[in-house]
Amino acid sequence: MRYENDERIVMTLDAGGTNFVFSAVQAEQEIIHPFSIPAYAETLEGVLNNIRRGFEQVREQLKEAPVAISFSFPGPADYEKGIIGDLVNLPVFRGGVALGDYLQDVFGLPVFINNDGDLFAYGEAISGFLPEVNRWLEESGSPKRYHNLLGVTFGTGFGAGIVLRGKLLLGDNSAGGEINRISNKLYRNMSVEESVSIRGVRRVYANYANIPFEMSPEPREIFKIATGEKPGDAMAAIKAFDEMAVVAGNAIADALTLIDGLVVIGGGLSGAWPVFLDRLVEEMNQAFVTFNGKTTDRLEIKVYNLEDALEKKKFIQGNYREIKVPFSNRTLVYDAEHRSGVGITRLGTSRAVALGAYNYALNVLDQTN
Repeated sequence: MRYENDERIVMTLDAGGTNFVFSAVQAEQEIIHPFSIPAYAETLEGVLNNIRRGFEQVREQLKEAPVAISFSFPGPADYEKGIIGDLVNLPVFRGGVALGDYLQDVFGLPVFINNDGDLFAYGEAISGFLPEVNRWLEESGSPKRYHNLLGVTFGTGFGAGIVLRGKLLLGDNSAGGEINRISNKLYRNMSVEESVSIRGVRRVYANYANIPFEMSPEPREIFKIATGEKPGDAMAAIKAFDEMAVVAGNAIADALTLIDGLVVIGGGLSGAWPVFLDRLVEEMNQAFVTFNGKTTDRLEIKVYNLEDALEKKKFIQGNYREIKVPFSNRTLVYDAEHRSGVGITRLGTSRAVALGAYNYALNVLDQTN
């Protein structure tokens, strides 16, 4: 459900290991300029004070009272109960902290917490990538429509969220969409996140450039080296994003066998898509080999790069045909090509998370009232 005309205000937070980014949303628009507060503090009381202070600053800027607090926070967690578990980047949470109930006591508002990957996918499903693709199809006269979305984020780590026919997949242990735990195609005893992350890109660049990891530039610089905008080891830069593309493509393909929908990519590394997206989609379309030497499709569906104009055109066209109903004069239109598309965030990752948080909160409030 869309809330683009709803006047209710929700205070939001995008919590990372480094910064807490606060905002407020009304009618699916951010109504204050987002601001950040450092995430780290020496004690639990210090971290909680940072969060409380951030929401107090948000509330001071609002002309009307908010109806809820809704935000993303790293796991492990029991998000439905608002309990945050043993965080790596914020060790003061070890043992479990009832963050949701704490904030509810402080502000007297209902509090909703989810994973950032979940809220990113939810935002893109409601007002970003998913509806945009369906608009393309509608404008072309195609009867095809998509209802499911896998949202993945490439950044400090590899995150994901799943939206199935308008509903966010939460999972029984608040662990739905934990794609980072899939096995790494290139290093089978490691997780995919070792390659699909900022540290992974830097590691591969350092290896091929024959420099210490500490001297490896940040991915933004590596991207510019790969495109020739900046001097450096271009081959190493291309290899860095190629490994990320292969490992991510394989993991996303595994996930897509269960989800059967579209894929949208966000996160800090998504801006480098011109040097990795073709390779990622190519990996998703790789064939398997059988024991008798034959090949079989990697997926039941063909995957298209929707940032490429020609690929986008083929995706929209599909393979439509008219088939006759047996022993009848009636006919049906049949699209013989089962397909998916991969594209880059339409909202921007932080805005998608904020809109996901906003819509999630209002949806739950409306269902419970």
